[in-house]
Amino acid sequence: MLCKVTLGVLKGASKLNVLLLLLLLLLTIISLNGKWTLENSNGTLSLPAEVPGCVHTALLKQGYIQDPYYRFNDVAYGWIALDNWTYTTTFTVPSDMRAKQRVMLVFEGIDTISTVSLNGAAVGRTDNMFLQYVRWVNSHDPHEAVHTSPVRYAAQRSEAHSYRVPPDCPPEVQQGQCHVNYIRKEQSSFSWDWGPSFPTAGLWKGVRLEAYDVLRCFTTSPDIHPFTSGWSLQVELQVEVVAEVTRGQLTLSLPGLDTQQTFPVQLLPGRTRNTYTLHVNTSGPVELWWPSGHGDQPSYPLTLQGVLGPGLTFTADTKVYFRTVELVQEPVPGSPGLSFYFRVNGKAVFMKGSNWIPTHSFQDLVSPAGVRSLLESAVAANMNALRVWGGGVYQQDLFYSLCDELGVMVWQDFMFACALYPTEEDFMDSVREEVRQQVRRLKSHPSVVLWSGNNENEVALATNWFGIPGPERPLYVKDYVKLYVDNIRALVLEEDQSRPFLASSPTNGLASERQGWVADDPYDPRYGDTHYYSYSRDCWDWSAFPRTRFASEYGFQSWPSFSTLQKVSVPEDWSWDGPFSSHRQHHAEGNRQMLEQAGLHYHLPNATDPLRRYKHTLYITQVMQAQCVKAQTEFYRRSRSEVVGGKGHTMGALYWQLNDIWQAPSWSSIEFGGKWKMLHYFAQRFFAPVLPVGFEDGVSMVIYAVSDLSVDLNLTAQVWPVNNQTLSSPATLVRGNSATPIFRQPVDALLKGCGNCTRRSCLLAFHLEDNHGARWGPGNHHFLCSPRDAEGIEAPHITVRYWRGYTVTLRSTSVAPFVWLDAGDVPGRFGSNGFLMASRSQEVGFVPWGPTSAEELGRALTVTSLRDVY
Repeated sequence: MLCKVTLGVLKGASKLNVLLLLLLLLLTIISLNGKWTLENSNGTLSLPAEVPGCVHTALLKQGYIQDPYYRFNDVAYGWIALDNWTYTTTFTVPSDMRAKQRVMLVFEGIDTISTVSLNGAAVGRTDNMFLQYVRWVNSHDPHEAVHTSPVRYAAQRSEAHSYRVPPDCPPEVQQGQCHVNYIRKEQSSFSWDWGPSFPTAGLWKGVRLEAYDVLRCFTTSPDIHPFTSGWSLQVELQVEVVAEVTRGQLTLSLPGLDTQQTFPVQLLPGRTRNTYTLHVNTSGPVELWWPSGHGDQPSYPLTLQGVLGPGLTFTADTKVYFRTVELVQEPVPGSPGLSFYFRVNGKAVFMKGSNWIPTHSFQDLVSPAGVRSLLESAVAANMNALRVWGGGVYQQDLFYSLCDELGVMVWQDFMFACALYPTEEDFMDSVREEVRQQVRRLKSHPSVVLWSGNNENEVALATNWFGIPGPERPLYVKDYVKLYVDNIRALVLEEDQSRPFLASSPTNGLASERQGWVADDPYDPRYGDTHYYSYSRDCWDWSAFPRTRFASEYGFQSWPSFSTLQKVSVPEDWSWDGPFSSHRQHHAEGNRQMLEQAGLHYHLPNATDPLRRYKHTLYITQVMQAQCVKAQTEFYRRSRSEVVGGKGHTMGALYWQLNDIWQAPSWSSIEFGGKWKMLHYFAQRFFAPVLPVGFEDGVSMVIYAVSDLSVDLNLTAQVWPVNNQTLSSPATLVRGNSATPIFRQPVDALLKGCGNCTRRSCLLAFHLEDNHGARWGPGNHHFLCSPRDAEGIEAPHITVRYWRGYTVTLRSTSVAPFVWLDAGDVPGRFGSNGFLMASRSQEVGFVPWGPTSAEELGRALTVTSLRDVY
């Protein structure tokens, strides 16, 4: 029998849950994955289709369509989502399964609106992509699932609704479909400002038959039992018993903590819950799970052994983690607001990371290797947190397991974004079941540290994104509270009291609650978290950034590399002003905004060769994005320990966004396919555990030492212009987990001290050292003028002199800002990239992600620096 059991680990009033899989002897399972038949509504298309899968990928694999991402195919293939599709299969049920008392048809995920039939008789209807559906059946073959067009269904629901629930349609630039808020599926599948419109349909997760005689175990939710000290492991079994009363015993064992206990078991007919609490032996220390950069992620093996009557025994092994998490919202000295930070195992943790969007428009094409690569890239960039954004999908189990292993904290949104939503009873019933299933599935993971009800829906109401007339506003506020507070929040608190819940993001947190859950100004930086975007203001001007408690979204667009775009385009598309560039840009005025922001500080490409100019324009957008996000992130990191004008004490920086869904301009730091943009290399440095941050405050140059370490350090700032005349600050005590100013001097004095330097002819470079001369963290630099206005930036004539394994040595004849190494289609990453080359020689390593040779890398390698673009 397949049995999912949830366990809880408690300390004080905190709890950690563990999902356990048990194999019981009396459950028979037949997988229905594999080849099905797919047919459109009028029968003109009939083809084999893989399950799990979707209509688009089935058509692709059978050659009916090209790559949906190629050129303009997202629009050309819009007809697919407007048709109805039927999946059909025939299967044979063995006699031993037919003899069972219960036979169930289990769909792990159906996308989305469908009618399920057996032998022509409907056995159920589905309306939620995020649910597992279980149907009791008495007959078997054949089986079919008829999928209704999600686009037409959403339109029909909207038309039938008694009042408008905005928004009706996405902006025209997104080339998307309307009324996605009426259907419980991936909201971004109808289009977004970084992604295409592919409203999918299909059996996107596995299908199976299960049969049993005695009982079946379901995913369960443990009750909360606070303890004043120590740890307790709570196991709750929720079972469906079809036989008479079943008695036996259950033994729980944590050998690593010298803990074991046996419990009597009595299971009554029907569905019941049974809770067993194992008190952990406290004679030895319990090793805790920590976020990356703050400690290890140890686990303990847990063994469960049970005997439930003659012939029914089971055993299972799993691992459990111990950690606590709190969201601290309390008065801040010197401020009228409240703090907003996460405390893990009693330690305040600065969240460093990004936002995760769907990695592909077609979920069956999301590979385990791709998920692992993205998460390992996040950790390699010194991130410790990711926000799973609310317009996509709840991620597959592997994602959360890898986050557990890697120490990546997960801010988990529920799947509601940038819209208001209906609250009819059938919609609410579906949402409630969605919340129950997802919370029960995910709460076992120590990486999940927060539930959040939605993305930007509080602020949409508060600032009237949708032009709702004043007299009608109370109706929508009432619907908002009904959905996110009375239902989602209530269910989360019932199912899982071990981690905090927020109704929305951004939000003022407790202050929003006090204002009826919709604050007057959810962007108030003195409370909660903020989302901040400004494309017209100079991104180098740190005074423009909100001194917020927690920055959960911010960012700037860039284009991906040429090698990424080349796969889905043809030479006639390689023009900044051409139809392809316009079509691929789903953010209104995005291409213009990128060049205007870049033009504030850099010469724009002006090569006479069109292809060279196009490639240089892609490069300059990445330079702009990397430097802009660097400036904003460093501002947030240095603001962690100070309050200015009641604002500050910033304890989180999650830029938008980590990954891409296709090959197009976006806010991502990793391109579709896994290639790092310049921003991701910058993130590796600006998220470093110890970092010097430099900026100008009035007439002075100021350097902060930022530390995420738990230990105190005595550090000095070593500051020098390019001509190597070095200044040292006095040694300063830098407390652990703080940002400390350690250097301040007038800029004019610095320039006088280096001879003939001016703002236009000199930049400042600096790093941190201890009193033994050992360097701490990466070096950093500060431009005293825009590179566009700098004097003496000469063509560096960078050459690759020789290779040593996967290490390339660069030689330059002059200073070179933003040196960019591109390996084309060779998968992997460089040890450093987008760097300032201030010396005449520099070695850079390359980490391949697959089999390749140094010769292959050498043939693909290109080198670009800022001076090359003009």
